[in-house]
Amino acid sequence: MRLIKSIAVWLTLLAAPLALTACGGDGANNSADAAPVATAKPPAGKQWTDVYTKTGEGWVKQGNPDAPIKLVEYGSRSCPVCGAFALTGVEPMREKYVKTGQVSYEFRDFLIHPQDLGIALLGRCVSTEAFFPVLDAMYARQNEFNAKTENISPEIQAQLAQMNRNEVAFTLTEMLGYPQFMQQNGMPADKVKACLADTNAVAVLSKQLEEGVAKGVDGTPTFFINDRKVENAVGWAQLEPALRAAGAH
Repeated sequence: MRLIKSIAVWLTLLAAPLALTACGGDGANNSADAAPVATAKPPAGKQWTDVYTKTGEGWVKQGNPDAPIKLVEYGSRSCPVCGAFALTGVEPMREKYVKTGQVSYEFRDFLIHPQDLGIALLGRCVSTEAFFPVLDAMYARQNEFNAKTENISPEIQAQLAQMNRNEVAFTLTEMLGYPQFMQQNGMPADKVKACLADTNAVAVLSKQLEEGVAKGVDGTPTFFINDRKVENAVGWAQLEPALRAAGAH
């Protein structure tokens, strides 16, 4: 599979040091094992996995908002390594640790490939309750969407380099089929267009990108537990031991 990696196109999208990033981070927990944290009862009639809290400008946390262990993932919606974690690690994490109220899970878009801008604009332009269901559905169909990048010729990439950021977002998501996907998931066509044209949201994503780089995000996925980077963790096999070292059980 060939993903779009033209630096010229990418620099058109966002002025940030992305040439240093890659899908699959360099990101073991450096701290000694913590004491087990307490479980917590969810609100009446709910599971903690049904509780969503907005965190900052367009991001969403799933689970107990006061969980002692706060997990944040910086991920790319087109990154196959992130997709593998979404398909093999997210549900075990939710079942074993989020449902107990010990761990909260927050996802933040970190743009790796040019198509990520439009995908992220759409993914964050939904209700708080729909954020994770849409994210999960995007990862479930990631291979299908990514395969369509094979049809993007060098000539089209050269045209993209002459467009502004929102135009690139619209063009790439249209070519890959994301607007239709969003409509299938309840977003009207006019809202899809409005989300892709949102210049303020582009600024928020650019700021998030810069903040991630400053925190040490150098690839996707990169995980933080209680604001400490989990080194060398790109999947559940590496992340679960770090959660347990932080007190999850």
